[in-house]
Amino acid sequence: MLTCHVLRSLPNREARISEVGSDLKHVYNDSKNRQFYHEELKGCTTMIRIYPSLISANLLRLEAEIKQLEPYCDGFHLDIMDNHFVPNLTFGAGTVNAISKATNKQLWVHLMVDDPENWCDTLQLPDQTIFSFHFESTKNIEGIIKRIKENNWQPSIAIKPKTDVSELFPILHMIDQVLIMSVEPGFSGQCFLPSAVDALKKLVAHRNEKQLPFVVGMDGGISGENIEMLSQEGAQDFAIASAIFDQGDPIAALKRLKG
Repeated sequence: MLTCHVLRSLPNREARISEVGSDLKHVYNDSKNRQFYHEELKGCTTMIRIYPSLISANLLRLEAEIKQLEPYCDGFHLDIMDNHFVPNLTFGAGTVNAISKATNKQLWVHLMVDDPENWCDTLQLPDQTIFSFHFESTKNIEGIIKRIKENNWQPSIAIKPKTDVSELFPILHMIDQVLIMSVEPGFSGQCFLPSAVDALKKLVAHRNEKQLPFVVGMDGGISGENIEMLSQEGAQDFAIASAIFDQGDPIAALKRLKG
């Protein structure tokens, strides 16, 4: 098992991740071991995972951009919006299913839709896909989580900025990830909301107190100016759009974000 001593002996975050990456990712991706992982790495730099958010990719050359970034990222983030739960319309099931066949990287699907349970049958996703649905979008939370697990996906619950994170506390033992929205969901390119940091701190404190194994993801306004701070506060998974795709050189931007 990896320890703080091993990680601290390496000179920087990029080296730490590449040196111990395969072993650490094996532990990190296994929800049964993740609780021990959190205990071992208290006080250490958190291993981050970056998922370029394809909402900001060039859709006319989407497959080429996926292949371009594959060697440098941990997976890809896909926003599904229905123009009801949020005022925007993006990828449908057919597009998402096609994208899932274009990469071997992990997918992180974020449903900003009414009745997210309906998507459990229409999406054809690889095992261990992160499946985020919104706390505010359904009253059938336990039923959706059950369906997600039956599909061999990782259940993730997302919250809007105005939702108090404490509302999630009764269900956190059932999920693999909490997704904190750090902008109002619906559009890429918005500014980071500082209130998301308070939500992150509150969530991580509760996780540590109860010794729960979920990880924390963040989406919205993530950039080189805040990713290190958010990592230090306990966030691990980052969906990033504009700070990668709007920077001229997406590969260089992704490398900078990794540190």
